[in-house]
Amino acid sequence: MYLWQSSKWPEFQVDLVALQPTLAAARYAQGRAMGLASQLQLMDLGDLQLQGWADEAIATAQIEGELLQVNSVRASAARRLGLADAKTAERDARTEATLDVLQAAIGQSQQPLSHDMLHGWHAALFRTGAYRDHAEPMQIVTPRLGKPDVVHYQAPSSVDVPAHMTQLIDWFNHSQGKTDGLVRAAIAHLWFEAVHPFEDGNGRVGRALSEMALAQDLKTDQRLWSLSQQMWLDRAGYYAQLQAATGQANMDVTPWVQWFVGCVHKAADATWEHMQAATRKTRFWAALREQHPQLTPTQTKAINKLYDAGPEGFSGGMSTEKYVNLCGVSRATAYRELTALCEMGALVQTGVGRGTRYHLALSEAS
Repeated sequence: MYLWQSSKWPEFQVDLVALQPTLAAARYAQGRAMGLASQLQLMDLGDLQLQGWADEAIATAQIEGELLQVNSVRASAARRLGLADAKTAERDARTEATLDVLQAAIGQSQQPLSHDMLHGWHAALFRTGAYRDHAEPMQIVTPRLGKPDVVHYQAPSSVDVPAHMTQLIDWFNHSQGKTDGLVRAAIAHLWFEAVHPFEDGNGRVGRALSEMALAQDLKTDQRLWSLSQQMWLDRAGYYAQLQAATGQANMDVTPWVQWFVGCVHKAADATWEHMQAATRKTRFWAALREQHPQLTPTQTKAINKLYDAGPEGFSGGMSTEKYVNLCGVSRATAYRELTALCEMGALVQTGVGRGTRYHLALSEAS
């Protein structure tokens, strides 16, 4: 039997006492990240939101086996956010469709959920925009060569989908403020996946629905972190938890909710760490420019490359040849500018001759 075949369906049960430590930790992580975000300068906040949108779009597609081009996603997200580099955007249909759904989920979060809204999200991805209506069973299977397929899950029949979705929509619209927001987002996603209302795209639309619930919970239209990225990083756990929750007629879904809330916690922590790194970089550049206002654009570019790469990220350190290729200058200019950076204390030189390398001064990068 499957989850929807339980005699108590859809009366989901959650042990809030057992969940309390997990919920409290996630709330703390959210509050810490949002508190730090409120202190960011406008440009840094824009960069943070851009990163959140890009990570979410790329990850939710990756979970379904679709790869979106990072540059295309960032350019499209920048255009939607009104950031400076939006003018470089190259429109890609799949990127635009994915971001359309994510933007709608956040932008429509103050509106009641409806069948038409879900159909619209699906239409953005696949143009059909309608619940499945085929007579064959909707199954999640692993095909095996020369052997029967392994059926992991079978959803309700197509003819019953509208009624199931009406139940979900009614609950979603009336549970806000009555059910813990994180628990509500977890149940909404699980419920949607259990019904599996569309022919395809259920994962992406289901994750968008949970994003809508999280936006309602936090009462914000800013995307500061990516839940889907955390699900992608633990995709084996994601699939296992969904299968465990839907693959039996047990309405106690506490393990699924605990795993989902843990992903929210990790997402908020990842954003906090990203903001901490961005703050350190802002302080680094402020101090460097105050001490050395004479830095050239090419010197600035090289230092930025070394900073972003980190101590171990720039293979072998900066060399004259690498500086020439990175900055597009002559060898003589590269040598002169690197020497100047060493003299001002921004870089330190190691080795001699062809083995000469330049590294960011540790005191500058701290």
